[in-house]
Amino acid sequence: MTAPSRVFITGASSGIGAALAREYAASGATLGLLARRQSLLEELAASLPFPERHRIYAADVTDYVAVASAANDFIAANAGADIVIACAGISYGTLTERPADLAVFDAVFATNLNATVATFAPFIASMKQQQGPRRLVGIGSVAGVRGMRGAGAYCASKAAVHSYCESLRLELRDSGIKVVTIVPGYIDTPMTRNNRFPMPFLMPAERFAAQARDVIARGASYRVLPWQMGVVAKLLRLLPNALFDAAFSRAPTKQRQGEA
Repeated sequence: MTAPSRVFITGASSGIGAALAREYAASGATLGLLARRQSLLEELAASLPFPERHRIYAADVTDYVAVASAANDFIAANAGADIVIACAGISYGTLTERPADLAVFDAVFATNLNATVATFAPFIASMKQQQGPRRLVGIGSVAGVRGMRGAGAYCASKAAVHSYCESLRLELRDSGIKVVTIVPGYIDTPMTRNNRFPMPFLMPAERFAAQARDVIARGASYRVLPWQMGVVAKLLRLLPNALFDAAFSRAPTKQRQGEA
Protein backbone atom coordinates (compact mmCIF):
# COMPACT_ATOMS: atom_id res chain seq x y z
CA MET A 1 0.00 0.00 0.00
CA THR A 2 1.37 3.42 -0.90
CA ALA A 3 1.55 6.03 1.82
CA PRO A 4 -2.06 7.02 2.59
CA SER A 5 -2.96 10.65 2.10
CA ARG A 6 -6.30 10.79 3.94
CA VAL A 7 -6.81 9.17 7.35
CA PHE A 8 -9.78 9.64 9.70
CA ILE A 9 -9.34 8.57 13.35
CA THR A 10 -11.79 8.58 16.25
CA GLY A 11 -10.65 8.58 19.86
CA ALA A 12 -7.76 10.67 18.59
CA SER A 13 -7.05 12.90 21.58
CA SER A 14 -5.03 10.40 23.63
CA GLY A 15 -3.74 6.85 23.88
CA ILE A 16 -3.77 4.62 20.80
CA GLY A 17 -5.68 7.17 18.72
CA ALA A 18 -3.15 9.94 19.32
CA ALA A 19 -0.23 7.57 18.69
CA LEU A 20 -1.77 6.53 15.36
CA ALA A 21 -2.29 10.19 14.46
CA ARG A 22 1.39 10.93 15.06
CA GLU A 23 2.44 7.84 13.10
CA TYR A 24 0.40 8.72 10.03
CA ALA A 25 1.16 12.45 10.17
CA ALA A 26 4.88 11.62 10.12
CA SER A 27 4.37 9.98 6.71
CA GLY A 28 2.67 13.09 5.34
CA ALA A 29 -0.96 12.05 5.70
CA THR A 30 -3.82 14.50 6.00
CA LEU A 31 -5.82 13.65 9.11
CA GLY A 32 -9.34 13.98 10.40
CA LEU A 33 -9.18 13.74 14.20
CA LEU A 34 -12.32 13.22 16.25
CA ALA A 35 -12.59 13.11 20.04
CA ARG A 36 -14.55 14.75 22.84
CA ARG A 37 -11.86 17.10 24.14
CA GLN A 38 -11.32 20.13 21.92
CA SER A 39 -8.24 21.38 23.78
CA LEU A 40 -6.41 18.07 23.47
CA LEU A 41 -7.27 17.83 19.78
CA GLU A 42 -5.94 21.34 19.19
CA GLU A 43 -2.76 20.51 21.10
CA LEU A 44 -2.26 17.30 19.14
CA ALA A 45 -2.92 18.89 15.74
CA ALA A 46 -0.52 21.73 16.50
CA SER A 47 2.23 19.23 17.34
CA LEU A 48 1.94 17.36 14.04
CA PRO A 49 3.81 18.09 10.81
CA PHE A 50 1.87 20.48 8.56
CA PRO A 51 -0.84 21.22 11.15
CA GLU A 52 -2.80 23.27 8.62
CA ARG A 53 -3.61 20.07 6.72
CA HIS A 54 -5.50 18.43 9.53
CA ARG A 55 -9.13 18.85 10.55
CA ILE A 56 -10.31 18.36 14.12
CA TYR A 57 -13.81 17.48 15.27
CA ALA A 58 -14.77 17.85 18.92
CA ALA A 59 -17.62 15.36 19.32
CA ASP A 60 -18.65 12.37 21.39
CA VAL A 61 -18.63 9.21 19.26
CA THR A 62 -22.00 8.26 20.74
CA ASP A 63 -23.46 11.35 19.04
CA TYR A 64 -23.86 9.48 15.79
CA VAL A 65 -25.25 12.51 13.95
CA ALA A 66 -22.15 14.51 14.88
CA VAL A 67 -19.89 11.64 13.78
CA ALA A 68 -21.63 11.49 10.40
CA SER A 69 -21.34 15.26 10.03
CA ALA A 70 -17.60 15.11 10.74
CA ALA A 71 -17.15 12.23 8.30
CA ASN A 72 -19.02 14.06 5.55
CA ASP A 73 -17.00 17.21 6.15
CA PHE A 74 -13.74 15.26 5.89
CA ILE A 75 -14.87 13.51 2.71
CA ALA A 76 -15.90 16.81 1.12
CA ALA A 77 -12.67 18.56 2.10
CA ASN A 78 -10.40 15.78 0.87
CA ALA A 79 -12.41 14.08 -1.88
CA GLY A 80 -12.65 10.91 0.20
CA ALA A 81 -10.66 8.91 2.76
CA ASP A 82 -8.10 6.14 2.38
CA ILE A 83 -8.17 4.81 5.95
CA VAL A 84 -10.82 5.09 8.67
CA ILE A 85 -9.83 3.92 12.15
CA ALA A 86 -12.55 3.50 14.79
CA CYS A 87 -10.33 3.84 17.83
CA ALA A 88 -12.59 5.36 20.49
CA GLY A 89 -13.20 3.12 23.47
CA ILE A 90 -13.97 3.10 27.17
CA SER A 91 -13.43 0.44 29.83
CA TYR A 92 -15.01 -0.03 33.24
CA GLY A 93 -15.41 -2.99 35.52
CA THR A 94 -19.01 -4.19 35.79
CA LEU A 95 -20.94 -6.54 38.04
CA THR A 96 -24.28 -7.77 36.72
CA GLU A 97 -25.72 -7.98 40.25
CA ARG A 98 -25.30 -4.19 40.66
CA PRO A 99 -28.30 -2.44 39.08
CA ALA A 100 -26.30 0.74 38.48
CA ASP A 101 -23.96 -1.14 36.16
CA LEU A 102 -26.68 -1.71 33.56
CA ALA A 103 -26.19 1.90 32.49
CA VAL A 104 -22.45 1.25 32.27
CA PHE A 105 -23.13 -1.68 29.93
CA ASP A 106 -25.16 0.67 27.72
CA ALA A 107 -22.39 3.28 27.66
CA VAL A 108 -19.61 0.77 26.94
CA PHE A 109 -21.51 -0.83 24.05
CA ALA A 110 -22.52 2.57 22.66
CA THR A 111 -18.90 3.71 22.60
CA ASN A 112 -17.03 0.52 21.74
CA LEU A 113 -19.41 -1.18 19.31
CA ASN A 114 -22.15 1.12 18.06
CA ALA A 115 -19.77 4.03 17.51
CA THR A 116 -17.58 1.77 15.37
CA VAL A 117 -20.57 1.15 13.11
CA ALA A 118 -21.43 4.86 13.11
CA THR A 119 -17.83 5.75 12.21
CA PHE A 120 -17.60 3.40 9.23
CA ALA A 121 -21.08 3.92 7.80
CA PRO A 122 -20.68 7.45 6.31
CA PHE A 123 -17.49 6.50 4.46
CA ILE A 124 -18.52 3.30 2.70
CA ALA A 125 -20.41 4.78 -0.26
CA SER A 126 -17.59 7.15 -1.23
CA MET A 127 -14.89 4.54 -0.62
CA LYS A 128 -16.66 2.18 -3.02
CA GLN A 129 -16.24 4.81 -5.74
CA GLN A 130 -12.55 5.35 -5.07
CA GLN A 131 -9.57 3.61 -6.59
CA GLY A 132 -6.54 2.25 -4.79
CA PRO A 133 -6.19 0.76 -1.31
CA ARG A 134 -8.97 1.54 1.14
CA ARG A 135 -9.19 0.39 4.76
CA LEU A 136 -11.79 0.33 7.53
CA VAL A 137 -10.02 -0.50 10.78
CA GLY A 138 -11.76 -1.71 13.93
CA ILE A 139 -9.85 -1.74 17.21
CA GLY A 140 -10.76 -4.77 19.29
CA SER A 141 -8.99 -6.17 22.36
CA VAL A 142 -7.62 -9.44 23.68
CA ALA A 143 -10.28 -8.93 26.35
CA GLY A 144 -12.75 -9.91 23.64
CA VAL A 145 -11.24 -13.40 23.28
CA ARG A 146 -12.59 -14.77 26.59
CA GLY A 147 -14.91 -13.21 29.12
CA MET A 148 -13.09 -12.05 32.25
CA ARG A 149 -14.47 -11.74 35.76
CA GLY A 150 -15.81 -8.28 36.52
CA ALA A 151 -15.31 -7.08 32.94
CA GLY A 152 -18.46 -8.33 31.25
CA ALA A 153 -19.28 -5.08 29.46
CA TYR A 154 -15.79 -4.48 28.09
CA CYS A 155 -15.12 -8.10 27.10
CA ALA A 156 -18.52 -8.51 25.45
CA SER A 157 -18.28 -5.20 23.59
CA LYS A 158 -14.85 -6.06 22.17
CA ALA A 159 -15.94 -9.58 21.22
CA ALA A 160 -18.81 -7.89 19.40
CA VAL A 161 -16.37 -5.59 17.58
CA HIS A 162 -14.46 -8.64 16.36
CA SER A 163 -17.62 -10.32 15.08
CA TYR A 164 -18.98 -7.11 13.57
CA CYS A 165 -15.77 -6.47 11.63
CA GLU A 166 -15.80 -10.04 10.39
CA SER A 167 -19.36 -9.60 9.13
CA LEU A 168 -18.46 -6.30 7.49
CA ARG A 169 -15.43 -7.90 5.86
CA LEU A 170 -17.72 -10.38 4.12
CA GLU A 171 -20.17 -7.65 3.10
CA LEU A 172 -17.40 -5.60 1.47
CA ARG A 173 -15.30 -8.44 0.06
CA ASP A 174 -15.99 -7.52 -3.58
CA SER A 175 -15.83 -3.75 -3.08
CA GLY A 176 -12.05 -3.31 -2.86
CA ILE A 177 -12.40 -2.08 0.73
CA LYS A 178 -10.38 -4.11 3.24
CA VAL A 179 -11.75 -4.47 6.76
CA VAL A 180 -8.92 -4.84 9.27
CA THR A 181 -9.42 -5.95 12.88
CA ILE A 182 -6.53 -5.02 15.15
CA VAL A 183 -6.59 -6.61 18.58
CA PRO A 184 -4.36 -4.84 21.11
CA GLY A 185 -2.99 -6.62 24.12
CA TYR A 186 -1.83 -4.40 26.95
CA ILE A 187 -0.84 -1.01 25.52
CA ASP A 188 0.57 1.73 27.75
CA THR A 189 -2.19 4.36 27.63
CA PRO A 190 -4.09 6.45 30.19
CA MET A 191 -6.85 3.82 30.16
CA THR A 192 -4.63 0.85 31.01
CA ARG A 193 -2.74 2.77 33.69
CA ASN A 194 -5.86 2.41 35.85
CA ASN A 195 -5.68 -1.38 35.75
CA ARG A 196 -4.98 -2.98 39.11
CA PHE A 197 -3.58 -6.29 37.86
CA PRO A 198 -0.38 -7.40 36.07
CA MET A 199 -0.20 -6.56 32.35
CA PRO A 200 2.16 -8.96 30.56
CA PHE A 201 3.94 -7.79 27.40
CA LEU A 202 2.92 -4.17 28.03
CA MET A 203 3.66 -2.27 24.80
CA PRO A 204 4.36 1.46 24.34
CA ALA A 205 1.62 3.16 22.33
CA GLU A 206 4.14 4.47 19.78
CA ARG A 207 5.45 0.98 19.02
CA PHE A 208 1.89 -0.31 18.73
CA ALA A 209 1.04 2.46 16.26
CA ALA A 210 4.05 1.68 14.06
CA GLN A 211 3.18 -2.02 13.94
CA ALA A 212 -0.52 -1.31 13.43
CA ARG A 213 0.28 0.89 10.47
CA ASP A 214 2.14 -2.00 8.82
CA VAL A 215 -0.78 -4.37 9.48
CA ILE A 216 -3.22 -1.85 7.98
CA ALA A 217 -1.02 -1.32 4.93
CA ARG A 218 -0.98 -5.07 4.27
CA GLY A 219 -4.74 -5.26 4.66
CA ALA A 220 -4.53 -8.14 7.14
CA SER A 221 -7.96 -9.29 8.24
CA TYR A 222 -7.12 -9.86 11.92
CA ARG A 223 -3.97 -9.29 13.95
CA VAL A 224 -3.14 -9.30 17.67
CA LEU A 225 -0.44 -6.86 18.83
CA PRO A 226 2.03 -7.52 20.33
CA TRP A 227 2.48 -10.97 18.80
CA GLN A 228 3.14 -12.53 22.22
CA MET A 229 -0.41 -11.69 23.25
CA GLY A 230 -1.58 -13.37 20.08
CA VAL A 231 -0.09 -16.60 21.36
CA VAL A 232 -1.72 -16.06 24.75
CA ALA A 233 -5.08 -15.34 23.07
CA LYS A 234 -4.94 -18.58 21.08
CA LEU A 235 -4.10 -20.58 24.19
CA LEU A 236 -6.95 -18.97 26.13
CA ARG A 237 -9.38 -19.78 23.33
CA LEU A 238 -8.29 -23.43 23.36
CA LEU A 239 -8.42 -23.78 27.15
CA PRO A 240 -11.34 -26.01 28.23
CA ASN A 241 -13.99 -24.15 30.20
CA ALA A 242 -13.34 -26.12 33.39
CA LEU A 243 -9.65 -25.16 33.38
CA PHE A 244 -10.39 -21.58 32.32
CA ASP A 245 -12.93 -21.17 35.14
CA ALA A 246 -10.55 -22.62 37.73
CA ALA A 247 -7.71 -20.37 36.59
CA PHE A 248 -9.58 -17.07 36.32
CA SER A 249 -12.57 -17.17 38.67
CA ARG A 250 -10.56 -15.38 41.37
CA ALA A 251 -8.63 -13.03 39.09
CA PRO A 252 -8.50 -9.32 40.05
CA THR A 253 -11.30 -7.26 38.57
CA LYS A 254 -11.31 -3.97 36.68
CA GLN A 255 -12.33 -0.81 38.47
CA ARG A 256 -16.03 -0.04 38.36
CA GLN A 257 -17.14 3.43 37.35
CA GLY A 258 -16.60 5.85 40.21
CA GLU A 259 -14.16 3.64 42.13
CA ALA A 260 -10.87 5.18 43.20
